[in-house]
Amino acid sequence: MQPTEDLMTEHRAIERMLAILEAISGRLEEGEATDARHLEQIIEFLQVFGDRCHHAKEEDLLLPAMEDAGVPREGLIAALIAEHEESRGHVRGIADGLASLRVGDAGASRIVEHAGAYVRLIRAHIAKEDGELYPLADRVLSDPRQEALEEGFERIEHDVIGAGRHEAFHALLDELESA
Repeated sequence: MQPTEDLMTEHRAIERMLAILEAISGRLEEGEATDARHLEQIIEFLQVFGDRCHHAKEEDLLLPAMEDAGVPREGLIAALIAEHEESRGHVRGIADGLASLRVGDAGASRIVEHAGAYVRLIRAHIAKEDGELYPLADRVLSDPRQEALEEGFERIEHDVIGAGRHEAFHALLDELESA
């Protein structure tokens, strides 16, 4: 399996979480009560699975390998890195909104605002990566470089987020979808 296939599999998990986030955000927008624990779990998923795992694989390994293979940083790579940064800001906004909501302030509107912006951004971002970045990576990266990337991806999953956490996040998706 190519490293880009692993990343695309992670995209499918992230898309599942986007649908969950949309549903919870919709409930908040309608003034319905929401389990704060679910929002905490979503935030953890986005920060750990989405950023510290998935984005790290791209920013620390894939994108530098592509640059080494001659793909210029300007353009697509720079745009994707900027979108990663923008997404982090929206996740912080969701977390801040949850903190406000817990103390009785009007955090729901902040959650709804940042959740909507995050979902729109990440859906477009995923389409760009699946449709442009990953096919380009598959063309320009040699087989030995792709094998090295796959090993690096495994290290990130084990050393950065912890053994078994990747699988636990997939189980969390099932749990939240049921709720």
